[in-house]
Amino acid sequence: MIDTSIERGAAWLRVFAPVPGARRRLICLPHAGGAAGFYRTWPARLPVDTELVAVRYPGRQDRLHEACVSHMDDLADLITDALAPLLDRPLSLFGHSMGASVAYEVARRLEQRHGFRPDRLFASGREAPHRTRDIDPASRTDEVLIDEMHGLTDTDRAALADPELRELILPALRSDYALIDAYRPANPPPIDTPITAYTGISDPGCALPAVRAWADVTTADFDLRVFPGAHFFLVPAEPELLTDITRRLR
Repeated sequence: MIDTSIERGAAWLRVFAPVPGARRRLICLPHAGGAAGFYRTWPARLPVDTELVAVRYPGRQDRLHEACVSHMDDLADLITDALAPLLDRPLSLFGHSMGASVAYEVARRLEQRHGFRPDRLFASGREAPHRTRDIDPASRTDEVLIDEMHGLTDTDRAALADPELRELILPALRSDYALIDAYRPANPPPIDTPITAYTGISDPGCALPAVRAWADVTTADFDLRVFPGAHFFLVPAEPELLTDITRRLR
């Protein structure tokens, strides 16, 4: 049986392993330059009653010929609209790096515009919105952007090493970093959704005090778990991370 709510959001949402009659959903938002396929292995590690829905940003993979979204408010609005038909059952949000900030903005909109509180926001590999350090956009050369992506899988690294594939990937990467570099809310309003933050102990872009500051943007409970590794700690730590996420899902 086709889930018509997912079908209506097909441009923005991808389900790798449909779970008819799922009791809950986990919405996963990719990092800068990332795509829904980053989460393709996750469903096998989730409870059988949990359906993973990955967000598909435009400008990459099968949305390659669509323009990237260059402003956070626009991106969060579009994703929130796509998720609106899925509010018939509980859901949690997981976002890595840029995706964590987008997930926070989506949670805020779900609460304010739909009166719907996600069960939990999992913020991975990202400092709290009001504690992110300013970065000179001129320092974001293509080489720097590619270096920052080298924590990915062997397949992704191979794609970045191929000149033709790299030229397909770089526009989305540049656009995403421009979006997230411009996102500097001084006083982000707290949400009522509980937050769990994850980070790699060796991630140079995530100072622990700034990751702990996610506690400032929720009126509910907050906790933090630190994993071995750097920015893409979640690739080698996938089993442990999914076990921890599963434990926190209702």
